[in-house]
Amino acid sequence: SIWLDDLSRGRIASGNLASLIDTHTVRGVTTNPTIFAAALRNGESYTEQVAATAAAGKDGDEAIFDIIIKDVQDACDIFRPIYEESGGEDGRVSIEVSPELAHDTSASVAQARQLWDRVDRPNAMIKIPATKEGLPAITEVIG
Repeated sequence: SIWLDDLSRGRIASGNLASLIDTHTVRGVTTNPTIFAAALRNGESYTEQVAATAAAGKDGDEAIFDIIIKDVQDACDIFRPIYEESGGEDGRVSIEVSPELAHDTSASVAQARQLWDRVDRPNAMIKIPATKEGLPAITEVIG
């Protein structure tokens, strides 16, 4: 399956993501903190939400996760028909546990569960780094 390794609010809002699904048979999208950092630097589509999170007194990490979660939810909604038609094989959107937690099993598990609950879409896929400490986190979260 073809997965896009580039998610941004601009791509979602412009209809480009839906177009890539229709014209290039894209079947999923992956993202990570580096992709979102680039999207935040290179686009104005986040200005309103950044201002709102700052006004709410959220710290940088909270603000970033709010922004990431919104984009992942919107992308999940776009990919949902593919997810349903394929019986869950395709149509997924990934979001990654913070790489800073790669060597902390319990924190990785906690954040994976928090991301799953906050995204609240069946076609979300939570990525956990495959480190020595990440492997038991992956096992626990899948279980």
